[in-house]
Amino acid sequence: MRRTMQVSGSIVIRAEADAIWAQVADPTQMPRWSPENTGASTRADARPLSVGEVFEGTNRRGRARWVTESVVIDSVPGRRFAFTVRKIGPRSPSLEGSNATWSYDFEDLGGATRVTETWNDDRTGWPDWVAAVFDRVVTRGQSFSDFQRINIYRTLTAMKDEFEQGS
Repeated sequence: MRRTMQVSGSIVIRAEADAIWAQVADPTQMPRWSPENTGASTRADARPLSVGEVFEGTNRRGRARWVTESVVIDSVPGRRFAFTVRKIGPRSPSLEGSNATWSYDFEDLGGATRVTETWNDDRTGWPDWVAAVFDRVVTRGQSFSDFQRINIYRTLTAMKDEFEQGS
């Protein structure tokens, strides 16, 4: 069976697109919403981040901990923020290779914004059966696409709750 290589989810948030984008385009803010991300750091003095800037993210899933290195590939105020994970490792991002691309699209609805989060599985060189076994081990029985679908829902729901409570 062929694996799903992309998963998206959307939610409408009663907040301005520019305000949401400014927070999402600063990866140090992601732990506020993400069920796995625990922090981020960057050498950039200014935030939000621009195309080409690099950041490290710390993550956890159960007892597992890992660090990623990502590069911003798209950053358009109020419209889009995207990055690709290019390194990963248990204590530092030391293993190079295509992992995943995450994007956030913001559609201004006039007083509200449709936020769409998308995960792309960039492990295109992995045979489907290898990915299926790996995925089920690290997600405790799910494919990454099913697992990320749940994470996207949780992230967007937390984002909506926070932005709407603050307005």
